[in-house]
Amino acid sequence: MLGWAALSPVSSRSVYTGVAEVSVYVAESLRGKGIGKSLLSALIESSERSGVWTLQAGIFPENAASMALHKALGFREVGCRERIGKMGDQWRDVVLLERRSAKAGI
Repeated sequence: MLGWAALSPVSSRSVYTGVAEVSVYVAESLRGKGIGKSLLSALIESSERSGVWTLQAGIFPENAASMALHKALGFREVGCRERIGKMGDQWRDVVLLERRSAKAGI
């Protein structure tokens, strides 16, 4: 498998219909070859056809490649959630990014 991309609803509440969280993964040995860009671009196009007007992503701040990829495809940084996740014994910050669909007229 080269990689995968998926959308998840951010909430079951109707007010958040059209808002989804993005997840993208590329096999470590294949990173830097444009696979992530292809996957995320296709996910954006598919989401817009499905009426999704906001995509959000949560990325570890040290993941410079993922931050750059998302920003290159129109995501903007909107904040940081400090110590929101825990990996093993280490608390992790997560940078929040979002992308508003130009097709939604927002």
